[in-house]
Amino acid sequence: MPGLDLNSVIEYTHRALAGAVGIMMIALAVMAIRQRRLVVPAVAAAALVIAQGLLGAATVEQNLDEVLVAAHLGLAMALLALVLYIWRETREQRPPAVSEPRLRVLSIVSAGLVLCTVVAGGYMAGTQKYGRPDYQLGDGAHHACGKEFPTCNGGFMPFGDARLVDIHLTHRFFMYLTVIAVGVLAILLLRRGMKRSAHILGGLLVTQVVVGALNVWLDEYELLILAHLALGTLLWAASMNTVFQLSPARTRAAAPPRAVTA
Repeated sequence: MPGLDLNSVIEYTHRALAGAVGIMMIALAVMAIRQRRLVVPAVAAAALVIAQGLLGAATVEQNLDEVLVAAHLGLAMALLALVLYIWRETREQRPPAVSEPRLRVLSIVSAGLVLCTVVAGGYMAGTQKYGRPDYQLGDGAHHACGKEFPTCNGGFMPFGDARLVDIHLTHRFFMYLTVIAVGVLAILLLRRGMKRSAHILGGLLVTQVVVGALNVWLDEYELLILAHLALGTLLWAASMNTVFQLSPARTRAAAPPRAVTA
């Protein structure tokens, strides 16, 4: 165990929580197999959490390589979606599915764009070189546009200026598409009376854009970075929850009856 250095405390807290999640995911898979309910998603979640641990180890060993950082974050989003699906399917009073095929397609596209934005942001974060001896202020794609948003180095989307600029603008590109798709989805959900889902999606989207802009306009503050990632995760979860809500209704398998003892 290292000393009480801030970076070490953050790293080992992350590892401890990841270890706890891994144990719970494996326990969940065992319970699903024993009860013969939701076996495939539960086992998939256990497999993903093991793969996530191995990928996290590789990310550390490879000195926070940006491809591995992005993959690690993307895999975490996939695991979260699986857990959310399992949670919805095991609720005693599951909300009824809404039959809206076109709206469902839009929700899937929106969720996909949110995921692309998160993964692109993870790739951008992987270029920051935090904790590495060669780190200097200004390194990384986060600073590639200076403190300009929505413009970048005097232009709107000046792709081709430099590799780090392209990485930064790729994140913004997916973000703009996400704003359009999720914004339209929230409006359509509101018109169809799904006010709660619409308000959650719209509120998270607006807040996330504002926090993302603050990350560019201001100096790098750890709390802003944390808030940006947390909001992106919540927006992904809300988007996937909407996809599940708009999915065709399925007959849920009943739990096997428990033996009655005297």
